[in-house]
Amino acid sequence: MLTVFGLESLSPGWSESTVCIGVFDGVHLGHQALIRAAASDARLNGRPCVALTFDRHPMSVLRPKFAPQTVLPLHARVEKIRPCGADVLVIARFDHEFASIEADRFIEEVLKSQLKAASVVVGHDFAFGKDRGGDVEFLRTRIPTEVMQPFEKSGRRVSSTEVRKAIASGHVSDAAELLGGDFCLYGVVVRGNRLGREIGIPTINLALATQQILPADGIYAGWAETEIGRFEAAISIGKRPTVDGAGFAIEAHLLEFPDVEIYGHCVALSFAHRIRDEEKFSSVEAMAEQMQRDVAEIKRVLRAMK
Repeated sequence: MLTVFGLESLSPGWSESTVCIGVFDGVHLGHQALIRAAASDARLNGRPCVALTFDRHPMSVLRPKFAPQTVLPLHARVEKIRPCGADVLVIARFDHEFASIEADRFIEEVLKSQLKAASVVVGHDFAFGKDRGGDVEFLRTRIPTEVMQPFEKSGRRVSSTEVRKAIASGHVSDAAELLGGDFCLYGVVVRGNRLGREIGIPTINLALATQQILPADGIYAGWAETEIGRFEAAISIGKRPTVDGAGFAIEAHLLEFPDVEIYGHCVALSFAHRIRDEEKFSSVEAMAEQMQRDVAEIKRVLRAMK
């Protein structure tokens, strides 16, 4: 899949294409179905499939106070779109200038002139152009359009909003069902207070690469993808109330991890199952004992998933 940053960087070597459009935050099962539908139409007509997305959520420009928290950072969106069948991914810069393009001009200048769209695939609630002046019915009058109906999984509608709700409430296994894979946080390992080493359960502290939505405070079973391998992980998110002044942290104890320093390394934490709420213990020793029980439970849960 060719990835192009900026419409101005695009020099299409095709005369026609099938285009699909979306923010694709999370690239959940509905997004995947939409991109695959576009890819199928493109193959049927002997032309490339072009996916058009944006470098940020449009609401972060149009109504910043109401912008939703991001499910996936841009680089992870790109990687998750890659296997869905698009030949080209165009990442447009969404700024006030782009937002001011009228709907009819968007069709003529962006879709037809720049992307060479002969047909378009969009979601049922798709709206575009200045002040969302265009909708799917308007689009259908200007260009052949396939409109994807709401996608359901196990009787539940799949949407980025539902994914965010599941993550924020700590129901990470529900989020995984909607996403078609575990929810992940992406960041860099930074120095913590090293208390974990003192109590025999060393952890890594993660500073997020972008402002992603966070699971509810608690203890989770998951995995850590590191530069030296993939490891089972006991993940803690919260304010660490047992330790005075410790403050909020995203920490992970990596099972069977070699005794090497990975400060500054990029790590992806994936969340498979919620184990328990965050608690305040009577002492650090009591907390350490519970952490050992958590690790044992996390081993059991993760190995049962294999």
